[in-house]
Amino acid sequence: MTRWKPIWVFAVACLAGLAACGDRDSDVGGPISRRPEPVEMVLLEDGQPDRAVLADQQVVRRGNGEEPATLDPHLAIGVPAAHILRDLFEGLTSESADGDVIPGVALRWNISRDARTYTFYLRRDLTWSNGDPLKAEDFVYSLRRAADPATAANAARMLLPILNAREVLAGELPVEELGVSLLDEYSLQITLTGPTPYFLGLLTNPIAYPVNRRNIEEFGEQFSRPGNLVSNGAYVLSDWVPRVEVVLEKNPAFREADRTIVERVHYYPVEDHSTEVKAFRAGEIDWTNEVPNNQFRWLQKNYPDELVVSPWMGSYFLGFNLTREPFIDNPSLRMALVLAIDRQILADKVAQFGEQPSFSLVPPGMDGYVPFVPEYADWTQEERNHEARRLFEQAGYSEERPLRVEIRYNTSENHKKMALAVASMWKQVLGVNTTLVNEEFRVFLQNREQKVVTQVFRAGWVSDYNDPYSFLELFRTGHGRNDYGYSNSTFDALLDEIGTERVRARRERLMFEAERVLMIDNVIVPIYTYVTKRLVSRQLRGWQNNVMDHHQTRHMFKLRLRGDPAAEPAAPEQPDEPVSAEEPPQAAAEEPAPEGEPEGQEP
Repeated sequence: MTRWKPIWVFAVACLAGLAACGDRDSDVGGPISRRPEPVEMVLLEDGQPDRAVLADQQVVRRGNGEEPATLDPHLAIGVPAAHILRDLFEGLTSESADGDVIPGVALRWNISRDARTYTFYLRRDLTWSNGDPLKAEDFVYSLRRAADPATAANAARMLLPILNAREVLAGELPVEELGVSLLDEYSLQITLTGPTPYFLGLLTNPIAYPVNRRNIEEFGEQFSRPGNLVSNGAYVLSDWVPRVEVVLEKNPAFREADRTIVERVHYYPVEDHSTEVKAFRAGEIDWTNEVPNNQFRWLQKNYPDELVVSPWMGSYFLGFNLTREPFIDNPSLRMALVLAIDRQILADKVAQFGEQPSFSLVPPGMDGYVPFVPEYADWTQEERNHEARRLFEQAGYSEERPLRVEIRYNTSENHKKMALAVASMWKQVLGVNTTLVNEEFRVFLQNREQKVVTQVFRAGWVSDYNDPYSFLELFRTGHGRNDYGYSNSTFDALLDEIGTERVRARRERLMFEAERVLMIDNVIVPIYTYVTKRLVSRQLRGWQNNVMDHHQTRHMFKLRLRGDPAAEPAAPEQPDEPVSAEEPPQAAAEEPAPEGEPEGQEP
C-alpha cells in the first residue's frame, strides 16, 4: 500500500532537488478550498457525542514541531516528545481536557497530615497493551529506573521532592532507598522530603510514567521502537518513520477504550511553520503545532474560527553561558544587553500574537504567584538604553572595542526573526556585532548542555506543572537543564527552603526572593510570556484550551462534514463562499547580519 505523504515531505524533496518538484509548492500555496462545514455536535447524557454525527474515519493528524529523539518516557526531552508520550502512557494521575489533575491509573489517594506521605490505590484489572497486568510494582520499578543514575534521565531532577532522590541521583544511595515503597499488589506509598503542593501535577509528567519491566529486559535500548513498545495509555505505537511521521493506534486494552473515539493519530515533525500552514489549508493536518508570526493578520482574516490563541504557562528568553567569555564574571555586560532591547516592540512587531513583554522569569498567573519585577521595568526604553550604554562602557566595550557575540537558536522561522530583531537592537543601542547561528534541534540542545561553543542562546521554559518552582529549579547548581552554568549558593539554599516550607504564604515569599536573586544576577534576557498559537480544524472537537497546553487525543473526536458522508474526502467540496484569493504573507526578506559578521548558515 502506498504510504500517505504529507505536503512537507515534498517540500523537503524540493530542497534536495529543485527541478524535481516543479511548481508543486506554489500549487499548494495558492487559494485552497475549505472543507465542508462539520455538522452541529450533539452530546448525549453521558457527555459523549452522538455517534450519528461522528466522522466515519476517526483519524487525527497533528503537526508536532521537532522530531523526538526517543519515546522512552524517562529519557525523552522537549514538548514534541511529551505530546506523543501523553497519548502512549498514563501515570498515577492524569489530566482532563481543560488541564485539571484527575485520577489516572490511581483511582484515589490519601495524603498524610504533614503532607509528606502519599498513598496511591490503583484501579484493579488494568493491563499493559501486551496483556500483562498493570500493578503497583510497575510504578515502584519505573520511578526507581527514572531516578537511577545509570538511566541518565534528563528530567530526573523533577523527582527531587521524593525522599532520598537527591542522594540516589548522586549515586550516594542505591535506588532501593528512593522513598517509594510497595504496600500490596494495587497500592504504593511515596514519601517526600517535605510538602510539595504540585506533586500530583508532577506525576502527570513523562518522567513519572510507568514502563513495562519485561519489555525493557527483552529489547533493551530498542524497547521504545515500533513493534517493541508496550504502553498503558490510550494509544500504542504503530509506526515511526524518522522525519516523516509517528503513527499511534487506539489501544483496546486501555481502561477507557470504549470512550476513546479517535482510532489513529499521526504526529508530523515539521519545523517550517509556513509549510505547516499550507498543509492545514490543504486539509492534510487537523492542527498545526504553531504558525508563522508574520501571517497572524492574514490568518485572523481568512481563518478566524480556526486560529486559536491561548495563554500558556511559559516564558521566552535568551540565556547567557556564564562559564566562558565574554559573560563569565561580567555582570555589567550582561545587564547592558538585558536593558538594550525593547520588549514591547519584540512582542508587538515580531511575536505579534498577544505575547506579553516580560521582565522576569516566571510568567504571571501561576497558581496566584506574583513574579519579581525589577526596577527597570518601570523605566522608559530611552532610560534603559542610557543605562545600558553606561554599563557597556563600564564592562570595557566601546565603538573602538566593540563586542562580538553569537546568538545560537534552533531551526525555526520565529526564533530566527526574534534573534535578528534582538541583534538589530543591540547594534543600534550599543554597537554590538552579532552573528546568528542556526542549528538542528538536537545539535542545539547538545551544544547548550556542553557549554563549549555557546555564548547567547535561545531559551525558554514551559512549566511541567502549575508551580513557579518548575522555572526556578532549572538554575540550581548542577541541574541537568542548567545550560547557563549558573551557580549561586544563596539561590540554592532558597530552593532548599522552598522544598520544605508548608505555609503557602511563606513559600511564595521564598520563591519571590529566589527569583529576585536570579534576576539581579542577570542570567537570562527575559523577552515575553508565551501564548500558544495554532490552527485547529473546526471538524476536530473535544479540544480545549488550557494553560499547560496539554491535549490528549483521547479527549478528541471528529465530526462528519455536512454534505459528505466521509470524514476525509478525497477532494474537498466547494465551499458555499469562495475563499479569498489573497495569499498569506511569505517569510519577509531576511535582514542583513550586522556589518562585519556573517550570519550563521541554515542547514
